[in-house]
Amino acid sequence: MANAYYEFFCPVKVIAGHKALEHMPFELHTLQAKRPLVITDKGVVAVGLLNHIHAAFDGAEAEIQAVFDDVPPDSSLQTVREAAAVYRHHNCDAIIAVGGGSVIDTSKAVNILVSEGGDDLLRFSGAHNLKRPLKPLFVVPTTAGTGSETTMVAVISDKDKGVKIPFTSYFLMPTAAVLDPRMTLTLPPHITAMTAMDAMTHAVEAFTCLGANPISDAYATGAVRKISENLLKVMDNPADADGRLELAQASTMAGIAFSNAMVGMVHSLGHSVGAVCHLPHGLCMSLFLPYVLEYNKEVNGDRIGELLLPLAGADVYAATPKAQRADKAIEVIRQMRDALYERCKLPRTLLETGKVREDQLEQIADLAINDGSIIFNPKEADRAELLGVLKLSWA
Repeated sequence: MANAYYEFFCPVKVIAGHKALEHMPFELHTLQAKRPLVITDKGVVAVGLLNHIHAAFDGAEAEIQAVFDDVPPDSSLQTVREAAAVYRHHNCDAIIAVGGGSVIDTSKAVNILVSEGGDDLLRFSGAHNLKRPLKPLFVVPTTAGTGSETTMVAVISDKDKGVKIPFTSYFLMPTAAVLDPRMTLTLPPHITAMTAMDAMTHAVEAFTCLGANPISDAYATGAVRKISENLLKVMDNPADADGRLELAQASTMAGIAFSNAMVGMVHSLGHSVGAVCHLPHGLCMSLFLPYVLEYNKEVNGDRIGELLLPLAGADVYAATPKAQRADKAIEVIRQMRDALYERCKLPRTLLETGKVREDQLEQIADLAINDGSIIFNPKEADRAELLGVLKLSWA
């Protein structure tokens, strides 16, 4: 049964396909924008991905005015101000973000400054402090995991104070997400695996946590199916452009799902391990997913069991008695993690990461109990229960 009340919102246009990039000049033209700034990072430039962007604008009326490629892995207020200065210097009228989560967050924040004026980004921090639409922002993801191309959130670091500043507004949602498999073909295997499991967790938590609704369910289960059917194919054949496109679409669909349905304990634990031990977010998601599902199973086992269909297909689903489907779904996720470990040594436990000490689990639990995502977890958890899940995921 659906929640008695829910909201669903996603104004982001999705442009997807093997020649999706070539549609950007026309889309910009329809918005009366002709002078985009490309925001990216050194890694994207180094592997030649910007060549595809420049080629898409050959002969077009719109023309890339400048490229800002100094976005670090953990973007900062200073980076945002520097990129905004480049935008203004070149009299740009739109932004094209080409990269992963840090580039996308940076681009959203730059859009605040160039749309609102000034360099004081902090006055727009927090929730819903933007009051009007921003400049056109096109996002071209180069990973298939974060889903940031469809979210209304950006997080920027204040290096001076050593804190991360969140920005949340419907107006931060990009104008369009451009999904082109050429942009993820160069992803190394372990990044492909981590980002896909990030998307898988977004989808699974969106489906199984308290904010789920019928529309987000459709996106979530669609994303789970695409990842289940294509991730190992892409791991075995990295040049599989069709598989890469499916994973990119899955990431976007999962992003739409969790933007509307929220996430739960996997994210609470993942955020906390990331903060304490500096592990990549996608890896944290993969680490905790089966253990949290086991924890939640007694209150939403039927819901978890429904995921067996997109995870394993109709034959396995039909052959599994209803009472056993939750366990089978969790088993399939574990098998997927084992297969990824065989292919790229993606860790399955905290011990396997080599970067987490057992004496840090108490500190991680302290952070996790205060993480906002825990609110939407289907089963309540106190600090001792979070610590229990952490110990199960240790080795």
